[in-house]
Amino acid sequence: MTDTGQETRRRRRRGAETVEKPQRSTDYRVLKNPFTPHEALPPERIAGMHETALRVLEELGMRVLLPDARRRYREAGAIVDEDTMMVRIGRDIVTEALATAPSAFRLRAPSPRRDLPMETGTLTFKAGAGSPNCADLVEGRRPGRLKDFENFIRLSQSFDVIHALAPCVEAQDVPIQSRHYAMTRAQLALSDKTPFVYARGTAQVLDGFEMIRLAKGLSEEEFRAEPHCTTVINTNSPRVIDIPMAQGIIDFAEAGQMATITPFCLAGAMAPITVTGALVLQHAEALAGIVLAQITRPGAPVVYGSFSSGVDMRSGSPSFGTPEHVQSAMIAGQLARYIDLPWRAGGGSAAPCADAQAANETQMALWGSVMGGCTLLIHAAGWMEGGLVTSFEKFITDLEPLQTIAELCTPPASDDAALGFDAIAEVQPGGHFFSAAHTMERYRTAFYEPLVADWSNHGQWMASGGLTATERATSVWQQVLADFTPPPPLPGMDAVDAFIERREKEGGAQVVD
Repeated sequence: MTDTGQETRRRRRRGAETVEKPQRSTDYRVLKNPFTPHEALPPERIAGMHETALRVLEELGMRVLLPDARRRYREAGAIVDEDTMMVRIGRDIVTEALATAPSAFRLRAPSPRRDLPMETGTLTFKAGAGSPNCADLVEGRRPGRLKDFENFIRLSQSFDVIHALAPCVEAQDVPIQSRHYAMTRAQLALSDKTPFVYARGTAQVLDGFEMIRLAKGLSEEEFRAEPHCTTVINTNSPRVIDIPMAQGIIDFAEAGQMATITPFCLAGAMAPITVTGALVLQHAEALAGIVLAQITRPGAPVVYGSFSSGVDMRSGSPSFGTPEHVQSAMIAGQLARYIDLPWRAGGGSAAPCADAQAANETQMALWGSVMGGCTLLIHAAGWMEGGLVTSFEKFITDLEPLQTIAELCTPPASDDAALGFDAIAEVQPGGHFFSAAHTMERYRTAFYEPLVADWSNHGQWMASGGLTATERATSVWQQVLADFTPPPPLPGMDAVDAFIERREKEGGAQVVD
């Protein structure tokens, strides 16, 4: 946690003891996954899935709606049918693209202390992203506003276990041709973590790039040399890359910025109903996007993305945190390691409110991703209703398991003093360790202190209001926002404001359909 989060935690601790305890030192900024990735399938089955995905690309192909993308595929050797817009990509093209895609790179943040390594073995969390609506217990469920977007940026900045920024909710009260200015500026002004830029047409993408470059005082060459922002590219399963997504791959690759190529394959709906069948389709679509990035600019930073799960076969609604979702995550991790790329997984929940279902689904998705060896987990906090809503209370309650995982990334002390022989010798059989010297030296900082969990007994809990964890989370996010102090301004913010003013006078930039 950052200072803001720690202060909030101290304020809400039961009893508000008069003796101020020393803060427990934590550092969640760069995490190394402590778990050996689980192998849900044997290596030969993973190889077989990769081979089948190559067959899909060679024999069946992808429909690519952007003419410039089809041209690039053709020039790389793919077989293109302009009438049907189908592109068949040979395995030799895929192999060459994977040879140039970097297996590791560094994601640069406005503050160097927030830089993130993107490589197998690291663990990076982002909050829920892309929701049209948000919700809290104060104002209820509503369409997202710029105010809400800014508050989610403030919350993301306030907790170190959220490593980079995500567009938690759409600022729907800002016209679409100007929305990217407000959302990008808010990220640069309110946080020192890596910002997100939507791929909604070249004009908006280049505006976002220019604002980041100006804010950080970078030359064009410096900006293009390393990734300073991220985006997510979703294919339209099954086997379609639409115009804005294809253009986004090209724009981000040309600028050397990080694109996460993420098919959204729901088994039984947009993909085969079997877990492995859905993942074969996902793998083929991801490879097609990776190829487009690499033929545009060899060495462009890409992340292999997966977000496969199942659906309720009665309603067609997506499901998350299910056994199929967890298995899909673990196998996707194996596929990402097979092609030696950083891997993005997806968390979240389909629950309609921030309740036990929402917590269970999100935590199962979290464990599937962590045990699968993900590099980047998106929708790690706040995301519910299958992405229709990001919740302020759920954002807070989801931080608890994220911080627990972060704690597990550091092994416990195991030196001779920590092994406690002297303490065991000091306490007589049947005694207690509360006043042992070993305990007294360590009790202030020995244990993780919860952000929102309540460990009091029933009587104490009722006396303090009998609030659920979701209800307690309201006061936590409200206090964090009340205490929020933005990071020092970036050197080029005046230039950013001048750029926005000029572009607004020119009419802004329309979204590409």
